[in-house]
Order: sequence, then structure tokens, then C-alpha cells
Amino acid sequence: MFGGPRGGLAAVSTALLAMSRRLEVRDVLRTIVVSARELLDAEYAALGVPDDHGGFAQFVVDGISEEQWRRIGPLPRQHGILAAMLHQDGPERLADVREDPRFEGWPPAHPEMSDFLGRPVRDGEETLGALFLANKRSPGGFTEEDEELLALLAQHAAIALTNARLYERSRELTIAEERSRLAHELHDAVAQKLFSLRLTAQAAAALVDRDPARAKGELQQVAALAAEAADELRSAVTELRPAGLDEDGLVATLRDQIHVLDRAHTAHVTFACDGVRALPATQEEALLRVAQEALHNALRHSGGDRVEVALARRAAGAVLTVTDNGRGFSPSSVRAAGRHLGLVSMRDRAGGVGGRLTVHSEPGTGTTIEMEVPGG
Repeated sequence: MFGGPRGGLAAVSTALLAMSRRLEVRDVLRTIVVSARELLDAEYAALGVPDDHGGFAQFVVDGISEEQWRRIGPLPRQHGILAAMLHQDGPERLADVREDPRFEGWPPAHPEMSDFLGRPVRDGEETLGALFLANKRSPGGFTEEDEELLALLAQHAAIALTNARLYERSRELTIAEERSRLAHELHDAVAQKLFSLRLTAQAAAALVDRDPARAKGELQQVAALAAEAADELRSAVTELRPAGLDEDGLVATLRDQIHVLDRAHTAHVTFACDGVRALPATQEEALLRVAQEALHNALRHSGGDRVEVALARRAAGAVLTVTDNGRGFSPSSVRAAGRHLGLVSMRDRAGGVGGRLTVHSEPGTGTTIEMEVPGG
């Protein structure tokens, strides 16, 4: 069993360990797809995570270039063979997917595929996604042994994906709870102290005898400044509570988060938005995560004193740019050194929603990260 060119026990063990070591959902999805394509010796592999609206919240592919994926267009819908994989228990192995009555065609830029193997990734009764492979490289197409190997991968993929989701959820809850707790404590403590300061200043103004006019004016100014500080701190505390993408939308969420970053860092962080309409939820989430990753890199590693974030309409979609005036870097040198600065994750997020990510940087010239997504 598992004796094919890539299906040796060591290769299987390596793939399963790689899945179990990932903590981010996006990294887990990518590892699953790459492992499946390599182990089953397929030309193409994909994993789709369904949303609640007949589409896919995430769709990760391997074997297709970024340019090909961009030309294919929007994420697929849940129909045909893809839908079958989400709603059946076992695998589906086809000698030629194009001959299946459920086959409904591909977009013009989609690569040609023939032999096909797929199965759902399930956690109990819940379908977490569907894993697909196409075009077996070795003659004869996919085999029963391939089905068994894919079943093993799917079982471990379900465990790894569930763990990653729990990790991300627990981290989000911890951060949200801590920020909310700090916001309340800061608000109560600061408000009480500033209220006391105002009362004390007002009382002192009424009691001062020497140079009473000047003293009263100074102390009244203290009271006014204290009142302004209370308003300012109340506003800052409110901003500690993270904006909700679902409730507030991408533009408001980005604006609020960038406003907080501008206050928290010495670098000046700005945000501009030009004519962007509401986008599909998966695209808005991907744009937000890429913006956060790019901002983190710019503020922590670039050494610049200015970061500009812009969101603009482009055709039916949108383009996000994050630009800093820092030291810059050579993207090829970063890749060669194995230090990705989150670029792989950002590219995966862009590709997963049918978008494209480009990086413009050279040593001494700053960096611009650009992500473009098509319209919904």
C-alpha cells in the first residue's frame, strides 16, 4: 500500500506532520493541497471551503500559476462535480470528468482536465470542504490505492483544519476579550481621575487669594484641558474595540484600524478610499488580512516614517495598495533566504479569491504591496 513514486510511507508521514504543525487556517489549506498533489502525482489539486451562499469562502489551488488563476476569474460556485463532492460521503473517481453528466464546463482560461479524483473533508456530520485532484501524471489514471491515500489525507486534513479553526477562534476571542476588558478598565479609571482633577482645579480657582485673576484663569484652563483630555481618551478607548468586518464593512474597518495604528506608532499611517463599493465577503476579508499583514511588515520591519494605505475602485473590483518609505528589500533575495515576510500568505489570500498580489520593492526605495480583486 502507498508504494507509488510519491506515496511511500516517509512521504505520507511528512505530509501528515506538515499538516499538523500549521496553526493558520490558510496555511493548513495550502499544505493539504500541495501534499495531495505531490503524493498522488497529479498535475492539479484544489480544496474548496464552502460558504453559506452557494459559493466558496476559500478555494486553494496548486499546479496553476498566479496569472492563470487571475485569468480564470471569480471563485467557482457550488455546482456540478464540486457540489457532488460537498454532498456525498465517499470519493468520486472518474476516467474523464468531461464525460460525466454533472460536468457543466469551465471558464475559457481554465486548464484542460481529464481524469479526476475527489472526496469531501468531513468532521463528523460537518463538511469542511472538498478536495479535488486532476490529471494523474503516470499512465492509467487514478487508482483504488489513490482513493485510499486520499481518504487518509482527508481524515488528517479534517483534524488539522478543525484545530486551526479552533486556534484562530480562540486567539480572536482572547484578543477581543482582552481589548474589551482594557477598554472598560481604562475608561473607568481615567474618567474618574480626570473628573477629580476638574473638581480640584475648579475648587482651587475659587480659593486662590494671591493674584486671583491670573490664578483663576490658569486653573480654569487646566479644567478645560482636562475635559478635552477626557473626551480624547474616551475616543481612543472606543477605538480599542475592534471594528467588525461583517457589521461595518471593509472601508470602515480599515479606516478605524489604521487610525489606531497611526496613534500607536511613531510612523504616520494614512488611509484613502476612492469609490469602492461593497465586495463579496470573502474578498473583503482577504483584502483586510492582506492590509493587516502589509501594515505589520511596514511598521515593524521597514524603518520608514510614513505608511500610506489606499483602497480604490478598479473596473468592477477593487485594488488595495500599502506603501512605505522605508529601507525596502529585494523580493528575490527574501525568497532565496527563506524569509517570506508573509508574502506567501498574502499571495495565497489574493489567489484564493481570484485576485492578484504584486510586490514592488528595492533596497533603499521603500515597498509597495498591491492586491487587486475582480468584482463580485
